[in-house]
Amino acid sequence: MWPSIHHTAKAIDKRMSRCGSFVTQASKKRRDVQMSRGTLWKSWAAVAIVVAAVLAISLIRSEGPAATGDIDKVVWNYSVWGPPRAFTRGIEKAKEMWETAGNGRFKLQIGYASALSPEKENLDSIKLGLIEGAYVCVGYGPNKTPLAQVLELPFLLTDDMRVNTAVIDAVMQHPLIEKELATRWNAKYLMPAVLGVYEFMGNRRVANLKELKGVRVRISGANATVLEKFGAVPTMVTAPESYTALERGTIDMVGFPWTDSFGAFRLHEVSQYATLGIAMSGFACLNIVSLDAWNRMPNELKVMLPQVRAQATRASFQAFDAGDSKWLPIFEEKMDIVQFPKADRAKMVTVAAPLWTEWAARQDSQGLKGSEILEFTKQQVAKFSATR
Repeated sequence: MWPSIHHTAKAIDKRMSRCGSFVTQASKKRRDVQMSRGTLWKSWAAVAIVVAAVLAISLIRSEGPAATGDIDKVVWNYSVWGPPRAFTRGIEKAKEMWETAGNGRFKLQIGYASALSPEKENLDSIKLGLIEGAYVCVGYGPNKTPLAQVLELPFLLTDDMRVNTAVIDAVMQHPLIEKELATRWNAKYLMPAVLGVYEFMGNRRVANLKELKGVRVRISGANATVLEKFGAVPTMVTAPESYTALERGTIDMVGFPWTDSFGAFRLHEVSQYATLGIAMSGFACLNIVSLDAWNRMPNELKVMLPQVRAQATRASFQAFDAGDSKWLPIFEEKMDIVQFPKADRAKMVTVAAPLWTEWAARQDSQGLKGSEILEFTKQQVAKFSATR
């Protein structure tokens, strides 16, 4: 094994010191110390060999993949949380498509269960170069992507998963949000991480607005503000933490995409009730990749992005539909499922609307053009809702 540069440098210093000592002694005691030319040349030759070794190690380390003959292969380490499920189907489909087209030149390695990065720190890990890409939820770090927060304004989006996905995709490609990702995080938006609308499950029966009072509920972002106005007590725990929080009674209800995420995290095992009909929007999760990783990707794979987005989104919808078929019978057998009144949901929407303009004004005051992004998002909601 090659010696480390640190130990090699010490060896050089030691040998140089020894040579310098010889020279000093020779100048002081010429009659006592006689150094042959052969001995001197041997000492300097040894030093030269060590220096050459240091240079060789440096070159090997700087070459990286080229030294292994793997210069053309691009590998993305991609972080997600939780197990494979409908939520992760999109990046799994993208992996299939890009790896097949890459013919060995591209590999996307998905690290489930936050094995590569904690879910709240995925953007940080991308920026630091620890991973190439990840699922990122705006609500896990709202101040990290302030303009993208528009997608988490409560009830701004609809109660339709397909409409919401189209809106999110359009908004994330707005130049202002593209710039936000690039300048703050050296990152690029790839495609939506499809989410169903949020419903609620847990150990408190919530059949109307009055029964929200005092309920400790797992929810994030401005949605928490809306629920607070009706007496709920919001708290933010990550998806993987929700099972334990419900089991221990530290929270009463969990808001999750219906139905697949509840089943994937097994929340029905520790719940007595489910509430349907709140259909809360205002949650955005995204596939994000570092710009460095994207720039290294072969051009023939880059140009596939629109096709990959479309097919990955379609695969996600199919997975959520399959989840409904699988999980609904299980939930109906296990729990009491109650229907939330439409009139009560309408009251929640009314309370939420002023929060949109308040948010935009705050962004504007910081020079972030929140009003422009809010108006654009409203236009996309109207556009895609008309096609539902």
